[in-house]
Amino acid sequence: QISVLYFARSAELAGLRCETLSVPREITSLQLWEEIVKVHPRLAAIRDQVIFAVRQEYVLLGDQLLVLQPGDEVAIIPPISGG
Repeated sequence: QISVLYFARSAELAGLRCETLSVPREITSLQLWEEIVKVHPRLAAIRDQVIFAVRQEYVLLGDQLLVLQPGDEVAIIPPISGG
């Protein structure tokens, strides 16, 4: 089980700020995104704008293999506009 933290637009779409999910221990970042979208389909709208932070390190969605440990935190970080 991992902790998923939602920020900004992702929190609005998911309807919550954090939750615990059960996912495979070895999973690509894209597969992890797909698992999260199964639970919160509205998140699909921001798929091309999202970056993960896994154990506080940025990870792009793609084929990168993640080896997750129980209790790891995965943050969903949509782009933040500023000016």
